[in-house]
Amino acid sequence: MSSYGNSLLSLRRSWTLHVNPKSCPSNSSIMLPSLGSRRFQPALLDLSSVDDHNTQYFNFVELPAAALQFMPKPVFVPDVALIMNRFNPDNLMHVFHDDLLPIFYTMQQFPDLDLDSRLFFMEGWGEGSHFDLYKLMSNKQPLLKEQLKNLGRLLCFTRSYVGLTKITTWYQYGFVQPQGSKANILVSGNEIRHFANFVLGKLNISSADSSSEDYIVLFSRTMNRLIVNEAELLLALAQEFQMKTITVSLEDHSFADIVRLISNATMLVSMHGAQLVLSMFLPKGASVVELFPYGVNPDHYTPYKTLATLPGMELQYVAWQNKEVANTIAYPERPWEQGGIIHLGASEQKRIMKSKEVPRHLCCRNPEWLFRIYQDTKVDVSSLIQVIRSVVKTKPGIRKQKWANGLYPGKVRESRCQASSSEASLTKLSVTWQIPWNLKYLKVRDVKYEVWIQEQGENTYMPYILSYQNHTFSENIKPSTTYLVWIRCIFNKTLLGPFAEVLVCKT
Repeated sequence: MSSYGNSLLSLRRSWTLHVNPKSCPSNSSIMLPSLGSRRFQPALLDLSSVDDHNTQYFNFVELPAAALQFMPKPVFVPDVALIMNRFNPDNLMHVFHDDLLPIFYTMQQFPDLDLDSRLFFMEGWGEGSHFDLYKLMSNKQPLLKEQLKNLGRLLCFTRSYVGLTKITTWYQYGFVQPQGSKANILVSGNEIRHFANFVLGKLNISSADSSSEDYIVLFSRTMNRLIVNEAELLLALAQEFQMKTITVSLEDHSFADIVRLISNATMLVSMHGAQLVLSMFLPKGASVVELFPYGVNPDHYTPYKTLATLPGMELQYVAWQNKEVANTIAYPERPWEQGGIIHLGASEQKRIMKSKEVPRHLCCRNPEWLFRIYQDTKVDVSSLIQVIRSVVKTKPGIRKQKWANGLYPGKVRESRCQASSSEASLTKLSVTWQIPWNLKYLKVRDVKYEVWIQEQGENTYMPYILSYQNHTFSENIKPSTTYLVWIRCIFNKTLLGPFAEVLVCKT
Protein backbone atom coordinates (compact mmCIF):
# COMPACT_ATOMS: atom_id res chain seq x y z
CA MET A 1 0.00 0.00 0.00
CA SER A 2 1.25 3.48 -0.76
CA SER A 3 0.09 7.01 -0.09
CA TYR A 4 0.80 9.82 -2.47
CA GLY A 5 1.52 13.18 -0.85
CA ASN A 6 0.91 16.38 -2.85
CA SER A 7 0.70 14.24 -5.97
CA LEU A 8 -0.19 15.61 -9.36
CA LEU A 9 -1.82 12.74 -11.17
CA SER A 10 -0.85 13.43 -14.73
CA LEU A 11 -1.93 13.57 -17.44
CA ARG A 12 -4.88 11.55 -18.54
CA ARG A 13 -6.81 13.46 -15.92
CA SER A 14 -5.32 16.17 -13.73
CA TRP A 15 -6.65 15.68 -10.22
CA THR A 16 -4.48 16.57 -7.23
CA LEU A 17 -4.26 14.59 -4.00
CA HIS A 18 -3.19 16.44 -0.87
CA VAL A 19 -1.95 14.25 1.96
CA ASN A 20 -0.39 15.14 5.29
CA PRO A 21 3.31 14.83 4.45
CA LYS A 22 4.24 13.68 7.96
CA SER A 23 2.20 10.52 7.87
CA CYS A 24 0.08 8.23 5.79
CA PRO A 25 -3.41 9.62 5.00
CA SER A 26 -5.10 11.04 8.09
CA ASN A 27 -8.44 12.62 8.91
CA SER A 28 -6.99 15.91 7.60
CA SER A 29 -6.36 14.49 4.14
CA ILE A 30 -8.47 15.87 1.33
CA MET A 31 -8.94 15.09 -2.32
CA LEU A 32 -9.93 17.77 -4.82
CA PRO A 33 -12.18 17.64 -6.68
CA SER A 34 -14.54 14.94 -5.48
CA LEU A 35 -14.23 12.35 -8.21
CA GLY A 36 -16.80 9.86 -7.04
CA SER A 37 -17.19 6.89 -9.35
CA ARG A 38 -15.76 8.84 -12.31
CA ARG A 39 -12.31 7.63 -11.47
CA PHE A 40 -13.36 4.10 -12.50
CA GLN A 41 -14.38 5.10 -16.05
CA PRO A 42 -12.14 3.27 -16.74
CA ALA A 43 -9.43 4.63 -14.44
CA LEU A 44 -8.12 7.72 -12.73
CA LEU A 45 -5.12 7.97 -15.07
CA ASP A 46 -2.54 6.05 -17.13
CA LEU A 47 0.81 5.16 -15.60
CA SER A 48 2.32 5.08 -19.10
CA SER A 49 2.46 7.67 -21.87
CA VAL A 50 0.73 5.14 -24.17
CA ASP A 51 -2.83 6.38 -24.39
CA ASP A 52 -5.69 4.34 -22.90
CA HIS A 53 -3.97 0.97 -22.68
CA ASN A 54 -5.82 -1.15 -20.16
CA THR A 55 -2.66 -2.65 -18.65
CA GLN A 56 -1.42 0.81 -17.71
CA TYR A 57 -4.39 2.15 -15.73
CA PHE A 58 -3.97 3.52 -12.22
CA ASN A 59 -6.50 3.72 -9.38
CA PHE A 60 -6.09 3.98 -5.66
CA VAL A 61 -7.90 2.24 -2.79
CA GLU A 62 -9.22 4.24 0.16
CA LEU A 63 -9.16 3.27 3.81
CA PRO A 64 -10.14 5.21 6.91
CA ALA A 65 -7.22 6.67 8.81
CA ALA A 66 -8.11 4.47 11.79
CA ALA A 67 -7.11 1.41 9.74
CA LEU A 68 -3.44 2.40 10.17
CA GLN A 69 -3.42 0.98 13.71
CA PHE A 70 -3.86 -2.50 12.25
CA MET A 71 -1.06 -2.12 9.70
CA PRO A 72 2.72 -2.41 9.88
CA LYS A 73 4.68 0.68 10.82
CA PRO A 74 5.02 2.78 7.67
CA VAL A 75 8.35 3.42 6.00
CA PHE A 76 8.58 6.92 4.55
CA VAL A 77 10.19 7.44 1.17
CA PRO A 78 12.19 10.67 1.53
CA ASP A 79 12.81 11.21 -2.19
CA VAL A 80 10.55 13.16 -4.48
CA ALA A 81 9.19 10.28 -6.55
CA LEU A 82 8.00 9.87 -10.13
CA ILE A 83 5.83 6.74 -10.20
CA MET A 84 5.20 5.26 -13.64
CA ASN A 85 5.12 2.22 -15.91
CA ARG A 86 7.64 1.48 -18.61
CA PHE A 87 5.84 0.17 -21.68
CA ASN A 88 8.44 -2.20 -23.16
CA PRO A 89 11.95 -1.72 -21.73
CA ASP A 90 13.51 -4.25 -24.14
CA ASN A 91 12.65 -2.28 -27.28
CA LEU A 92 14.64 0.87 -28.05
CA MET A 93 11.77 2.64 -29.84
CA HIS A 94 9.46 2.08 -26.86
CA VAL A 95 12.19 3.09 -24.41
CA PHE A 96 12.68 6.48 -26.06
CA HIS A 97 9.19 7.24 -27.36
CA ASP A 98 7.08 5.88 -24.49
CA ASP A 99 9.39 6.34 -21.50
CA LEU A 100 12.48 8.56 -21.70
CA LEU A 101 11.00 11.50 -23.61
CA PRO A 102 7.84 11.56 -21.42
CA ILE A 103 9.96 11.22 -18.26
CA PHE A 104 12.16 14.13 -19.35
CA TYR A 105 9.24 16.45 -20.10
CA THR A 106 7.19 15.39 -17.09
CA MET A 107 10.18 16.35 -14.96
CA GLN A 108 10.47 19.65 -16.84
CA GLN A 109 6.93 20.59 -15.78
CA PHE A 110 7.48 20.46 -12.03
CA PRO A 111 10.39 22.23 -10.26
CA ASP A 112 10.84 19.60 -7.56
CA LEU A 113 11.15 16.79 -10.11
CA ASP A 114 14.85 17.14 -10.84
CA LEU A 115 17.90 14.90 -11.12
CA ASP A 116 17.71 14.24 -7.38
CA SER A 117 14.25 12.71 -7.74
CA ARG A 118 13.82 8.95 -7.91
CA LEU A 119 12.01 6.92 -10.55
CA PHE A 120 9.73 4.07 -9.44
CA PHE A 121 8.79 1.55 -12.15
CA MET A 122 5.55 -0.20 -11.21
CA GLU A 123 4.78 -2.36 -14.26
CA GLY A 124 6.61 -5.42 -12.90
CA TRP A 125 9.28 -5.86 -15.60
CA GLY A 126 12.88 -6.65 -14.77
CA GLU A 127 15.59 -4.15 -15.62
CA GLY A 128 15.44 -4.93 -19.34
CA SER A 129 18.02 -4.45 -22.06
CA HIS A 130 18.36 -0.69 -21.76
CA PHE A 131 18.23 -0.01 -18.03
CA ASP A 132 21.34 2.19 -18.21
CA LEU A 133 19.37 4.67 -20.32
CA TYR A 134 16.81 5.13 -17.54
CA LYS A 135 19.67 5.87 -15.16
CA LEU A 136 20.48 8.96 -17.22
CA MET A 137 17.23 10.57 -16.04
CA SER A 138 18.15 10.75 -12.34
CA ASN A 139 21.19 10.79 -10.09
CA LYS A 140 19.52 8.07 -8.03
CA GLN A 141 19.10 4.43 -8.93
CA PRO A 142 15.60 3.74 -10.31
CA LEU A 143 13.63 1.21 -8.29
CA LEU A 144 11.59 -1.67 -9.69
CA LYS A 145 8.29 -2.88 -8.26
CA GLU A 146 9.96 -6.08 -7.08
CA GLN A 147 12.48 -4.07 -5.03
CA LEU A 148 9.86 -2.12 -3.08
CA LYS A 149 9.07 -5.04 -0.78
CA ASN A 150 12.65 -4.80 0.51
CA LEU A 151 11.98 -1.27 1.70
CA GLY A 152 9.06 -2.18 3.93
CA ARG A 153 5.57 -3.66 3.95
CA LEU A 154 3.87 -0.25 4.05
CA LEU A 155 5.44 2.60 2.09
CA CYS A 156 4.40 6.23 2.36
CA PHE A 157 5.53 8.61 -0.37
CA THR A 158 5.82 12.06 1.18
CA ARG A 159 5.90 13.76 -2.22
CA SER A 160 5.27 11.97 -5.49
CA TYR A 161 4.02 12.41 -9.02
CA VAL A 162 2.08 9.61 -10.67
CA GLY A 163 1.93 9.05 -14.43
CA LEU A 164 3.61 10.58 -17.47
CA THR A 165 2.87 13.39 -19.87
CA LYS A 166 1.56 12.39 -23.30
CA ILE A 167 2.49 15.56 -25.15
CA THR A 168 5.76 14.17 -26.54
CA THR A 169 4.35 11.06 -28.26
CA TRP A 170 3.98 11.15 -32.03
CA TYR A 171 2.90 7.57 -32.81
CA GLN A 172 0.16 5.08 -31.90
CA TYR A 173 0.87 1.36 -32.20
CA GLY A 174 -2.40 0.09 -33.60
CA PHE A 175 -4.28 -1.22 -30.58
CA VAL A 176 -7.60 0.28 -31.69
CA GLN A 177 -6.93 1.18 -35.33
CA PRO A 178 -3.99 0.30 -37.62
CA GLN A 179 -0.77 1.88 -36.46
CA GLY A 180 0.24 5.33 -37.64
CA SER A 181 1.18 8.82 -36.56
CA LYS A 182 -1.09 10.35 -33.92
CA ALA A 183 -3.94 12.47 -35.18
CA ASN A 184 -2.98 15.42 -33.00
CA ILE A 185 0.80 15.60 -32.62
CA LEU A 186 1.79 18.19 -30.02
CA VAL A 187 5.56 17.70 -30.03
CA SER A 188 7.94 19.31 -32.51
CA GLY A 189 11.50 18.62 -33.51
CA ASN A 190 12.61 21.43 -31.21
CA GLU A 191 11.53 19.47 -28.13
CA ILE A 192 13.02 16.26 -29.54
CA ARG A 193 16.36 17.96 -30.16
CA HIS A 194 16.34 19.57 -26.72
CA PHE A 195 15.93 16.13 -25.18
CA ALA A 196 18.59 14.66 -27.51
CA ASN A 197 21.05 17.35 -26.39
CA PHE A 198 20.32 16.41 -22.77
CA VAL A 199 21.17 12.77 -23.52
CA LEU A 200 24.34 13.80 -25.39
CA GLY A 201 25.40 15.79 -22.35
CA LYS A 202 24.76 12.86 -19.99
CA LEU A 203 26.86 10.66 -22.30
CA ASN A 204 29.65 13.27 -22.36
CA ILE A 205 29.31 13.69 -26.11
CA SER A 206 30.04 17.24 -27.24
CA SER A 207 30.49 19.03 -30.55
CA ALA A 208 34.23 18.78 -29.95
CA ASP A 209 33.89 15.05 -30.62
CA SER A 210 32.68 15.71 -34.15
CA SER A 211 34.73 15.12 -37.25
CA SER A 212 34.90 17.40 -40.28
CA GLU A 213 34.76 14.29 -42.47
CA ASP A 214 31.45 13.31 -44.02
CA TYR A 215 30.35 9.71 -43.58
CA ILE A 216 27.37 7.37 -43.81
CA VAL A 217 26.29 5.13 -40.92
CA LEU A 218 24.72 1.78 -41.79
CA PHE A 219 22.84 0.14 -38.92
CA SER A 220 23.56 -3.58 -39.10
CA ARG A 221 21.11 -6.08 -37.63
CA THR A 222 22.73 -9.32 -36.52
CA MET A 223 19.79 -11.53 -35.43
CA ASN A 224 16.99 -11.07 -37.96
CA ARG A 225 15.77 -8.77 -40.74
CA LEU A 226 19.27 -8.93 -42.17
CA ILE A 227 20.71 -7.20 -45.23
CA VAL A 228 22.31 -10.24 -46.83
CA ASN A 229 24.47 -8.21 -49.26
CA GLU A 230 25.60 -5.69 -46.69
CA ALA A 231 29.20 -5.51 -47.97
CA GLU A 232 27.99 -4.78 -51.50
CA LEU A 233 25.67 -2.06 -50.19
CA LEU A 234 28.45 -0.41 -48.16
CA LEU A 235 30.77 -0.29 -51.17
CA ALA A 236 28.05 1.09 -53.46
CA LEU A 237 27.12 3.85 -51.00
CA ALA A 238 30.77 4.82 -50.57
CA GLN A 239 31.34 4.97 -54.32
CA GLU A 240 28.10 6.79 -55.12
CA PHE A 241 28.37 9.50 -52.49
CA GLN A 242 32.18 9.62 -52.24
CA MET A 243 32.35 9.31 -48.50
CA LYS A 244 33.29 6.81 -45.83
CA THR A 245 30.70 4.24 -44.70
CA ILE A 246 30.58 2.92 -41.14
CA THR A 247 28.58 -0.01 -39.76
CA VAL A 248 27.25 -0.08 -36.22
CA SER A 249 25.10 -2.59 -34.33
CA LEU A 250 23.49 -2.72 -30.91
CA GLU A 251 25.24 -6.03 -30.27
CA ASP A 252 28.79 -4.93 -31.12
CA HIS A 253 28.95 -1.26 -30.13
CA SER A 254 28.26 0.63 -26.94
CA PHE A 255 25.24 2.90 -26.93
CA ALA A 256 27.44 5.95 -26.41
CA ASP A 257 29.64 5.04 -29.40
CA ILE A 258 26.58 4.58 -31.64
CA VAL A 259 25.10 7.91 -30.63
CA ARG A 260 28.46 9.65 -31.05
CA LEU A 261 28.72 8.38 -34.62
CA ILE A 262 25.11 9.15 -35.52
CA SER A 263 25.27 12.65 -34.05
CA ASN A 264 27.76 13.67 -36.73
CA ALA A 265 26.68 11.50 -39.66
CA THR A 266 25.55 12.77 -43.05
CA MET A 267 23.24 9.81 -43.67
CA LEU A 268 21.79 6.94 -41.60
CA VAL A 269 20.75 3.77 -43.45
CA SER A 270 18.87 0.97 -41.71
CA MET A 271 16.27 -1.72 -42.10
CA HIS A 272 12.98 -0.85 -40.43
CA GLY A 273 13.38 -1.44 -36.71
CA ALA A 274 13.53 0.08 -33.25
CA GLN A 275 17.15 1.21 -33.70
CA LEU A 276 15.95 3.92 -36.11
CA VAL A 277 14.61 5.95 -33.18
CA LEU A 278 18.24 7.02 -32.74
CA SER A 279 17.82 9.16 -35.85
CA MET A 280 16.76 11.84 -33.37
CA PHE A 281 20.49 12.36 -32.77
CA LEU A 282 21.29 13.10 -36.43
CA PRO A 283 22.40 16.65 -37.21
CA LYS A 284 20.00 18.89 -39.09
CA GLY A 285 20.19 18.41 -42.84
CA ALA A 286 21.15 14.73 -42.57
CA SER A 287 19.24 11.96 -44.35
CA VAL A 288 17.37 8.96 -42.90
CA VAL A 289 17.10 6.01 -45.29
CA GLU A 290 14.69 3.32 -44.06
CA LEU A 291 14.61 -0.06 -45.83
CA PHE A 292 11.52 -2.29 -45.82
CA PRO A 293 11.30 -6.05 -46.58
CA TYR A 294 9.17 -7.50 -49.36
CA GLY A 295 5.41 -7.10 -48.80
CA VAL A 296 5.77 -4.41 -46.11
CA ASN A 297 4.31 -1.14 -47.37
CA PRO A 298 6.34 1.83 -46.02
CA ASP A 299 3.21 4.00 -45.95
CA HIS A 300 1.67 1.72 -43.30
CA TYR A 301 4.56 1.81 -40.80
CA THR A 302 5.76 5.36 -40.24
CA PRO A 303 7.16 5.95 -36.73
CA TYR A 304 10.54 7.06 -38.07
CA LYS A 305 9.18 8.97 -41.05
CA THR A 306 6.95 10.86 -38.63
CA LEU A 307 9.92 11.60 -36.38
CA ALA A 308 12.14 12.74 -39.25
CA THR A 309 9.49 15.07 -40.67
CA LEU A 310 8.43 16.77 -37.44
CA PRO A 311 8.81 20.55 -37.78
CA GLY A 312 12.23 21.47 -36.47
CA MET A 313 13.87 18.08 -37.03
CA GLU A 314 14.98 19.16 -40.52
CA LEU A 315 15.90 15.66 -41.67
CA GLN A 316 15.48 14.27 -45.17
CA TYR A 317 13.55 11.01 -45.11
CA VAL A 318 13.84 8.24 -47.72
CA ALA A 319 11.85 4.97 -47.75
CA TRP A 320 12.90 2.04 -49.95
CA GLN A 321 10.94 -1.22 -50.26
CA ASN A 322 12.12 -4.52 -51.68
CA LYS A 323 9.79 -5.20 -54.62
CA GLU A 324 11.44 -8.45 -55.78
CA VAL A 325 10.24 -11.65 -54.11
CA ALA A 326 13.42 -13.35 -55.39
CA ASN A 327 15.46 -10.99 -53.19
CA THR A 328 13.82 -12.08 -49.95
CA ILE A 329 14.56 -14.93 -47.56
CA ALA A 330 11.62 -16.00 -45.37
CA TYR A 331 11.59 -18.33 -42.36
CA PRO A 332 8.20 -20.04 -42.16
CA GLU A 333 9.55 -22.77 -39.86
CA ARG A 334 10.55 -20.42 -37.05
CA PRO A 335 8.41 -19.85 -33.90
CA TRP A 336 5.43 -17.58 -34.53
CA GLU A 337 6.94 -14.66 -32.61
CA GLN A 338 9.88 -14.72 -35.05
CA GLY A 339 7.71 -14.81 -38.14
CA GLY A 340 7.03 -18.53 -38.44
CA ILE A 341 3.71 -19.69 -39.93
CA ILE A 342 3.85 -23.52 -39.75
CA HIS A 343 1.40 -23.40 -36.85
CA LEU A 344 -1.24 -22.14 -39.28
CA GLY A 345 -3.42 -24.23 -41.56
CA ALA A 346 -2.04 -25.20 -44.96
CA SER A 347 -4.38 -22.89 -46.88
CA GLU A 348 -3.52 -19.90 -44.70
CA GLN A 349 0.20 -20.61 -45.09
CA LYS A 350 -0.21 -20.74 -48.85
CA ARG A 351 -2.16 -17.47 -48.90
CA ILE A 352 0.49 -15.66 -46.86
CA MET A 353 3.32 -17.02 -49.00
CA LYS A 354 1.61 -15.75 -52.18
CA SER A 355 0.55 -12.39 -50.75
CA LYS A 356 2.32 -9.34 -52.20
CA GLU A 357 1.45 -6.90 -49.40
CA VAL A 358 0.54 -7.21 -45.75
CA PRO A 359 -3.00 -5.78 -45.31
CA ARG A 360 -3.57 -3.08 -42.70
CA HIS A 361 -3.90 -4.74 -39.30
CA LEU A 362 -4.05 -4.18 -35.56
CA CYS A 363 -1.25 -4.80 -33.11
CA CYS A 364 0.35 -7.10 -32.23
CA ARG A 365 0.26 -10.77 -33.41
CA ASN A 366 -0.82 -10.62 -37.03
CA PRO A 367 0.96 -13.68 -38.54
CA GLU A 368 1.33 -12.20 -42.02
CA TRP A 369 2.96 -9.07 -40.62
CA LEU A 370 5.37 -11.09 -38.47
CA PHE A 371 6.20 -13.40 -41.39
CA ARG A 372 7.11 -10.51 -43.68
CA ILE A 373 8.83 -8.20 -41.20
CA TYR A 374 11.27 -10.91 -40.10
CA GLN A 375 12.44 -11.68 -43.65
CA ASP A 376 16.05 -11.11 -44.67
CA THR A 377 16.60 -8.96 -47.75
CA LYS A 378 19.04 -8.69 -50.62
CA VAL A 379 18.97 -4.98 -51.36
CA ASP A 380 18.74 -3.95 -55.00
CA VAL A 381 21.54 -1.42 -54.70
CA SER A 382 20.88 0.45 -57.94
CA SER A 383 17.18 1.00 -57.16
CA LEU A 384 18.01 2.13 -53.61
CA ILE A 385 20.52 4.71 -54.79
CA GLN A 386 18.05 5.92 -57.40
CA VAL A 387 15.42 6.44 -54.69
CA ILE A 388 17.91 8.28 -52.46
CA ARG A 389 18.90 10.56 -55.33
CA SER A 390 15.26 11.32 -56.16
CA VAL A 391 14.40 12.34 -52.59
CA VAL A 392 17.50 13.92 -51.06
CA LYS A 393 17.48 17.53 -52.17
CA THR A 394 20.77 18.73 -50.72
CA LYS A 395 23.96 17.13 -51.93
CA PRO A 396 25.19 14.53 -49.43
CA GLY A 397 28.69 15.37 -48.32
CA ILE A 398 28.26 19.13 -48.06
CA ARG A 399 27.94 19.61 -44.32
CA LYS A 400 26.11 22.59 -42.92
CA GLN A 401 27.80 24.65 -40.24
CA LYS A 402 26.24 23.42 -37.02
CA TRP A 403 25.93 26.81 -35.37
CA ALA A 404 24.20 28.36 -38.36
CA ASN A 405 21.85 25.44 -38.97
CA GLY A 406 18.38 26.88 -38.74
CA LEU A 407 19.63 30.16 -37.20
CA TYR A 408 18.34 33.22 -39.00
CA PRO A 409 20.06 36.58 -39.40
CA GLY A 410 18.81 39.60 -37.53
CA LYS A 411 18.14 42.97 -39.11
CA VAL A 412 21.00 44.90 -40.67
CA ARG A 413 21.93 47.94 -38.60
CA GLU A 414 22.67 51.64 -39.11
CA SER A 415 21.60 51.81 -42.73
CA ARG A 416 22.30 55.14 -44.48
CA CYS A 417 22.02 56.57 -47.96
CA GLN A 418 23.57 59.52 -49.77
CA ALA A 419 22.89 60.92 -53.24
CA SER A 420 25.46 62.48 -55.55
CA SER A 421 25.68 63.75 -59.11
CA SER A 422 28.62 63.70 -61.47
CA GLU A 423 29.65 66.27 -64.07
CA ALA A 424 28.04 64.03 -66.69
CA SER A 425 24.71 64.58 -64.95
CA LEU A 426 24.75 60.97 -63.71
CA THR A 427 22.84 60.61 -60.45
CA LYS A 428 24.09 58.03 -57.98
CA LEU A 429 22.71 56.64 -54.74
CA SER A 430 25.18 55.24 -52.19
CA VAL A 431 23.79 52.91 -49.52
CA THR A 432 25.71 51.54 -46.51
CA TRP A 433 24.75 49.36 -43.53
CA GLN A 434 26.25 47.31 -40.72
CA ILE A 435 26.02 43.52 -40.33
CA PRO A 436 23.27 41.98 -38.13
CA TRP A 437 24.42 41.86 -34.53
CA ASN A 438 24.19 38.05 -34.32
CA LEU A 439 26.42 37.43 -37.37
CA LYS A 440 29.67 37.76 -35.42
CA TYR A 441 28.59 34.86 -33.19
CA LEU A 442 27.79 32.48 -36.05
CA LYS A 443 29.97 30.47 -38.38
CA VAL A 444 28.26 31.12 -41.68
CA ARG A 445 29.94 30.37 -45.00
CA ASP A 446 27.60 32.24 -47.33
CA VAL A 447 26.40 35.71 -46.33
CA LYS A 448 24.59 37.91 -48.84
CA TYR A 449 22.51 41.08 -48.66
CA GLU A 450 19.32 41.67 -50.60
CA VAL A 451 18.52 45.30 -51.43
CA TRP A 452 15.23 46.50 -52.90
CA ILE A 453 15.02 50.01 -54.39
CA GLN A 454 11.60 51.42 -55.20
CA GLU A 455 10.74 54.81 -56.57
CA GLN A 456 8.17 56.36 -54.30
CA GLY A 457 4.69 56.07 -55.80
CA GLU A 458 5.62 53.19 -58.10
CA ASN A 459 4.56 49.55 -57.68
CA THR A 460 7.73 47.90 -58.98
CA TYR A 461 11.18 47.70 -57.41
CA MET A 462 14.72 46.82 -58.44
CA PRO A 463 16.21 43.88 -56.49
CA TYR A 464 19.94 43.36 -55.95
CA ILE A 465 21.96 40.60 -54.26
CA LEU A 466 25.22 41.96 -52.85
CA SER A 467 28.18 40.53 -50.94
CA TYR A 468 29.25 43.71 -49.10
CA GLN A 469 27.71 46.27 -46.77
CA ASN A 470 27.93 49.18 -49.19
CA HIS A 471 27.10 49.82 -52.79
CA THR A 472 26.63 52.75 -55.11
CA PHE A 473 23.68 52.44 -57.45
CA SER A 474 23.50 54.42 -60.70
CA GLU A 475 21.31 52.36 -63.00
CA ASN A 476 17.83 53.92 -63.33
CA ILE A 477 18.55 56.40 -60.53
CA LYS A 478 16.94 59.76 -61.39
CA PRO A 479 17.62 63.21 -59.93
CA SER A 480 15.15 64.98 -57.63
CA THR A 481 13.42 61.70 -56.82
CA THR A 482 12.53 59.96 -53.55
CA TYR A 483 13.47 56.27 -53.27
CA LEU A 484 12.46 53.68 -50.67
CA VAL A 485 15.23 51.19 -49.84
CA TRP A 486 14.77 47.87 -48.04
CA ILE A 487 17.77 45.76 -46.94
CA ARG A 488 17.95 42.27 -45.42
CA CYS A 489 20.62 39.66 -44.77
CA ILE A 490 20.56 36.09 -46.12
CA PHE A 491 22.46 33.11 -44.65
CA ASN A 492 23.38 30.15 -46.85
CA LYS A 493 21.01 31.26 -49.65
CA THR A 494 17.87 30.05 -47.89
CA LEU A 495 17.76 31.60 -44.40
CA LEU A 496 16.16 34.99 -45.02
CA GLY A 497 16.40 37.61 -42.30
CA PRO A 498 13.83 40.37 -41.75
CA PHE A 499 14.00 43.60 -43.69
CA ALA A 500 15.31 46.56 -41.73
CA GLU A 501 13.19 49.68 -41.39
CA VAL A 502 12.63 51.30 -44.74
CA LEU A 503 15.27 53.85 -45.72
CA VAL A 504 13.93 57.03 -47.37
CA CYS A 505 16.48 58.47 -49.78
CA LYS A 506 16.22 61.65 -51.85
CA THR A 507 18.42 62.41 -54.83
